[in-house]
Amino acid sequence: MKTILPRVKIAYLPTPIEPLPRLSAALGGPNLFIKRDDLTGLAFGGNKTRKLEFLLADAQSQGSHTLITAGAIQSNHCRQTAAAAARFGLGCILVLYGDPPAGPSGNLFLDQLLGAEIIWTTRPERDKVLKETFDATWAAGRRPYLIPYGGSNQLGAAAYAYAMQEMVAQFDASPGLSSPRWVVFPSSSGGTQAGMVLGAKIFGFPGKILGISVDEAQGVLQSRVANLANLTAEYLGETIHFSPEDIFVNANYLGDGYGVMGEPEREAIHLFATLEGMLLDPVYTGRAAAGLIDLIRSGYFTRQDSVLFWHTGGSPALFADRYVSLVEG
Repeated sequence: MKTILPRVKIAYLPTPIEPLPRLSAALGGPNLFIKRDDLTGLAFGGNKTRKLEFLLADAQSQGSHTLITAGAIQSNHCRQTAAAAARFGLGCILVLYGDPPAGPSGNLFLDQLLGAEIIWTTRPERDKVLKETFDATWAAGRRPYLIPYGGSNQLGAAAYAYAMQEMVAQFDASPGLSSPRWVVFPSSSGGTQAGMVLGAKIFGFPGKILGISVDEAQGVLQSRVANLANLTAEYLGETIHFSPEDIFVNANYLGDGYGVMGEPEREAIHLFATLEGMLLDPVYTGRAAAGLIDLIRSGYFTRQDSVLFWHTGGSPALFADRYVSLVEG
């Protein structure tokens, strides 16, 4: 990579890659592995911790005192941002959209435990309220630093270009372990996938990167990822270009909408838990795993394929009131 970016050490890296033999046998499909970014270590971990290493370094270089970002009530990104702010002695303001619950649970409980200030809004008003919050915080002399939704800008995406370098090195260091033909994971704001596809090009990963959309139409997400990957490549001094057609997205598993867990997500969560002792979340990894399972059953992958499921974290959402009964049910 031509440009070396400043970063602060937050995550426990490299995160391990583990086989999923019991799940592979139960599904009768490809050889499955999992990349454990749920173990990055910051307040229950997750993929946003990697992004925050670069975003926090940028915030520090600007002398910022307060982190501001936005997300849904059970946002994993907001929870990790609040934890990073606490760890580095910064203020944190979270603009959350949705109806305030009677009592905090899951990620929202952790946001408050970590000391974040919460501002409530609606999904249509999110960006407007986020800007108003930033402006008011700046006027108050708190030197805010704005982290985009999902941490998905060039810095956040660059984190996952480096993550691909890490993954390639792990397989190269294990002669008996063949590099996967497919990497499958949840995709939404696009930063993780943009970084992955760019990192695959830079560091010579020959496999395919498949994002399972949790909330967006295929074309929308393909365009978003390609655009961000191109911006990140330029930011890093790389002459690499992507078109939307270069981005693999499957948007067949949107169910009843973002954050609405149905039977496919419930089954996926139970299969990973009872067969491998691993916890998925209801919104992102549960939906992506449901898509992976259906693709295996429908013959999308061959039995000889090696597929890596990239676990982006999010297990605290399992303890949100709205999901507990569904999991138990």
